[in-house]
Amino acid sequence: MPTVKDVCHHVRSKNAGPFWVTFDLFFDGAESFAKYAEAPALGPPLFARLFGADPAFVQRFPVPSLNMVKISYARTKPQGGMVERDMHCGQQYVRLLDVELD
Repeated sequence: MPTVKDVCHHVRSKNAGPFWVTFDLFFDGAESFAKYAEAPALGPPLFARLFGADPAFVQRFPVPSLNMVKISYARTKPQGGMVERDMHCGQQYVRLLDVELD
């Protein structure tokens, strides 16, 4: 079964303000985008399991002209807490790379 790292040539994560985190998945081409951009495996339950996100606050924004999808979720706590280890969320994407797509 293909994984995110198999069908995307670039994956990144970052802050989307102090209350949101966003992921950009750039697919290898139009075919991969059409097949996997709406994959159930990339749905709210995944972000709840991996990041503790409330599934009701996970949003997916496909961008067909770029063969990419942006997936954002509301943080459980605002950015900059005392015990935060990745304030800019630049390392969060790593958890998505091995996700198997349906």
